[in-house]
Order: sequence, then structure tokens, then C-alpha cells
Amino acid sequence: MGRKKRPFYRIVVTDSRKRRDSGWIESIGYYNPVSDPKEIKIDEERLNYWIGVGAQMSPTVKRLAKR
Repeated sequence: MGRKKRPFYRIVVTDSRKRRDSGWIESIGYYNPVSDPKEIKIDEERLNYWIGVGAQMSPTVKRLAKR
């Protein structure tokens, strides 16, 4: 998301068998690297739920979740 030179990322849950841009199951947060300070919002309750039912985080989301 975002626009030219102003990226904005959603953190979503998606099915790995689908295409990259084919849609998602649930949006659980966002990351805005342009704002000062960088803004990260993740719904930890939903993140823990999806991990509990077998979801796997991407390496980028793992790094962001540590913050």
C-alpha cells in the first residue's frame, strides 16, 4: 500500500496455497516505516491465535513482531 516514495504495509493472514495478491483472511496490523518514529501496530491476541492454529510468520513479520 502507500504511494510513490511513501510505503505503508499491512500485516495480514493469508493462505499459502493462494497467489500473493489474491486476497487475505484477516488484517492483524500495519507497519509505517516513513513516520518518525516508525509506527508498528500488531494485534498480539490475533497473532497468537493464528500461530496457535498453525500459521507460520514470514521472516519480515517475525522481525517486526520482536519490536
